[in-house]
Amino acid sequence: MEQHQITEILNRPYSQELLARDLTRLAYVAEDGTPRCVPIAFTWNGSQVVLCTTKNAPKLPALRQNPQVALTIDTEVHPPKILLMRGTAELDEVDGIPEEYLRMNGTYDMTPEQRVEWEAEIRSLYDGMVRVVITPTWAKLIDFETTLPSAVEELVQARAERQGV
Repeated sequence: MEQHQITEILNRPYSQELLARDLTRLAYVAEDGTPRCVPIAFTWNGSQVVLCTTKNAPKLPALRQNPQVALTIDTEVHPPKILLMRGTAELDEVDGIPEEYLRMNGTYDMTPEQRVEWEAEIRSLYDGMVRVVITPTWAKLIDFETTLPSAVEELVQARAERQGV
């Protein structure tokens, strides 16, 4: 997929709405060769998805071994809006708490007092984290208005051909 195609998809209003959410599902291949899919907080910086995780997270050795990942961001209403992406994970170990981590968790309902307590707890727990930075190499938006899953698109086309449309 060409970069301009990815950019066009990610700049669509529904995509921007989904990229403003706070939870994605990260799919990767575990070290034992089996698939994993985990929910994880994220932020979109305009060109990359940034995840933050603990330095001892089980996914890190697997991502070092095979950095190819897939992401899904979707809604819980009908019809769903679904943004699918693929890319390569780059790992960046940092001291302290990355600003992205504080930002991506800033959308949860907390009073200002709870936010101060939460941040103090996080800073006391982690001496550093790993930023997992994913640059999309493929993207698809499924909104069930203008775009459908490819298998459904094929069925719609086959039906139209049968009906002579």
